[in-house]
Amino acid sequence: MPLPSLLNLAALIDDAKCHESVRRHRWPDGVRCPTCDSATVARHGRDDREPHRQRYRCAGCGARFDDLSGTALAGHHQPLRVWALCLYLMGLNLSNRQIAQELDLCVSDVPTMTEALRQGLTAKLPPVVLRGEVEIDEVHVVAGHKGQPAAVAKRGGRGAGAG
Repeated sequence: MPLPSLLNLAALIDDAKCHESVRRHRWPDGVRCPTCDSATVARHGRDDREPHRQRYRCAGCGARFDDLSGTALAGHHQPLRVWALCLYLMGLNLSNRQIAQELDLCVSDVPTMTEALRQGLTAKLPPVVLRGEVEIDEVHVVAGHKGQPAAVAKRGGRGAGAG
C-alpha cells in the first residue's frame, strides 16, 4: 500500500514545484471554475509577477481566474512559496516572531498571514453537527452561592470582593 503524498520542504522552496503542488491538491480531478464549477476551462497565459502561476478562462461563464483565485492566498503580495513555508512553520508550532525571522519578513506582517491561513483552513472544514446526548463531566460552582444567583449578581460575580 503506497504512503500518502506529502509535501516536502524542497517542493515548498521551488516556485514551480510549489505552484504545481497547489494545482495538484486544489484540483485533484482537473481544474474547475471557482465561479460556476464548470470543468470546461482553458489555460489563459501566466501571471506577470509570478510566471509559474497559471491563468485560466472558463468556457462556461467566461470568468478569468488563476491558481490562487478564491483561496486565502489570493490578492496578497508575498509569493506562494512564502505562504507555503509560513504554513509549514505554523505546523511546527513556531511563534509569529520566529516565522518572521525564518522567512525574513516584517514582524507586523506575519500575524496577518497566519490569521489568513487559519481562516482559509477552517473555511474548508464542514460545519459541526451535534447529535444525541451530551455528557458533562464537571461543573464549577462558586462556593457559598449554590442556588443563590441573586447573591452572585449582588457581589458582581467572581472575585468582586477581592481587594
